This record gives sequence, structure tokens and C-alpha cells, in this order.
Amino acid sequence: MDTGLSPGSLRAAHVQSMRVYWEDTDAGGVVFYANYLKYFERARTEWLRALGFSQETLRLHADPAQRAMFVVTDTQVRYLRPARLDDWIEVNVEVLRAGAASLEIRQQATRQLELLAAGTIRIGCVAPDTMRPRRMPDSLQQALARQACDPLNPI
Repeated sequence: MDTGLSPGSLRAAHVQSMRVYWEDTDAGGVVFYANYLKYFERARTEWLRALGFSQETLRLHADPAQRAMFVVTDTQVRYLRPARLDDWIEVNVEVLRAGAASLEIRQQATRQLELLAAGTIRIGCVAPDTMRPRRMPDSLQQALARQACDPLNPI
């Protein structure tokens, strides 16, 4: 079942700023390629939090029928320019498609509007106890729909 959100109704929903630290770089001070996936994860987590959904709260919901967590099922990332030690970067989150149990999200890492890396991440909603697919909680689907309908209120 679909959430009723069409790809055209969705947009960049969140921008997360972060600093590049030594732990993120290789010996040359350039961000190690796999760390962009960490940056993307942090931005998605903060986006959900801004919508009112802590991932830990979703996982441990008081009502077992509402417990949910997200798992990454597919990633595609293109690396365009290097980020370096001490750079201040921004990572955005843009929902491309929302299904009943999954989201396809476009993410980009930029430095002063210069595109560094771009990717598409697919995440699936699962029940924490069984790791089987489940519908996203209605409250989350409603929050996604509200965000998609309010272009003047980015999170």
C-alpha cells in the first residue's frame, strides 16, 4: 500500500551541518569514502528527530504493535569532490518515494554549495523483534505527508 505521497510532492526535507574531523579522514586529510554513508545516516536520523521521531523511541515504543526500525536495503553513491579535515559540510535529505514500508531518499553532501557526494538510499521499515518488513507507523506517515504539503516549512 502506498502512503499517497507522489514523488513530485516531496522535496528536500532537512539539511544537517557537520564538521569533518580527523577520525573521518585518511592520512592525507581527505574524507574516507565510506564516511559519507555515516554522514548520510546522521542527517536522516536528525531529520526523523526533527519530525518528532527518535529512532530509539520508535524501536522501543510502549505499544509493541507500533515498534519499528529502519534498515538500509540499497545505496548508490557518487563521489565528486573531496571533503577535507575541518571542512564544514551540509548533508540534505530529500524523500523521493514513500511506500507503506519503505522510503527512497536522495542525499547530497555539499561544502559552500559545491557538491561533494550524492546518493540514493533506500530504507525499509521492519519490526525490531523479527526484522520482518512492516508498515511505517501511521503517525510517521502522517508527518511525512504534512511535510510534503508544506513547502514553506522545511525541517
